[in-house]
Amino acid sequence: MLDRGESPRELWLQEGEAGRRLHDLIELARQRGARVKAVPRDELDRLSQGASHQGVVAFCPPLAPESEESLWHKLKAWPMETPPLLLILDGVTDVHNLGACLRSADAAGVHGVLVPKDKSAPLNATVRKVACGAAESVPVYQVTNLARAMARLKEEGVWITGTAGEAEGSVFEADLRGPTALVMGAEGKGMRRLTREACDTLVKLPMAGAVSSLNVSVATGICLFEAVRQRSSS
Repeated sequence: MLDRGESPRELWLQEGEAGRRLHDLIELARQRGARVKAVPRDELDRLSQGASHQGVVAFCPPLAPESEESLWHKLKAWPMETPPLLLILDGVTDVHNLGACLRSADAAGVHGVLVPKDKSAPLNATVRKVACGAAESVPVYQVTNLARAMARLKEEGVWITGTAGEAEGSVFEADLRGPTALVMGAEGKGMRRLTREACDTLVKLPMAGAVSSLNVSVATGICLFEAVRQRSSS
């Protein structure tokens, strides 16, 4: 996060070798106004709850989703030649899946992720860790009514493609080159009825093995990079 100009409020370092090893990081954090504190290793172990901390733990301001109005403003005054590519997550409540989806979204150049105000995982510390920086770089728009937001996207010229196992067409046959919003549903249940009905078209990932579906974050990555492939070859 420091290399993107952001600053933690406080940095806790493991006493001893870590201070010398992370000298440049410490100096950068201090320049950005962060308080730096040396603590015993067991204190960092306690804070990280068993996760690998590599001798440093940062205390960061909480993430806040973007407002719905900021999305409409951005679409009306679209600043880029590349058509918008959006990701809609309907009912993804697992923080690990949300973090992984954000990481794939960042890698694919997604311009924004829409999540419902209810029935969505919070933007917490686990999401940030799994996303590996993407939670800070990809705008996440929290909408009050997902079906209504999807209707507004259509008014703005965005084509909405939903993913469903029972769909007839494959995602590899869909045209994802124009303004596109890709909808991914919750694992097991998939998209809710109103979300499904708000889609312009439904597609699926062809499954050749014994399992009937993929983890939502894996499926998200495949679908997003199909859009990337199409857009890079058009």
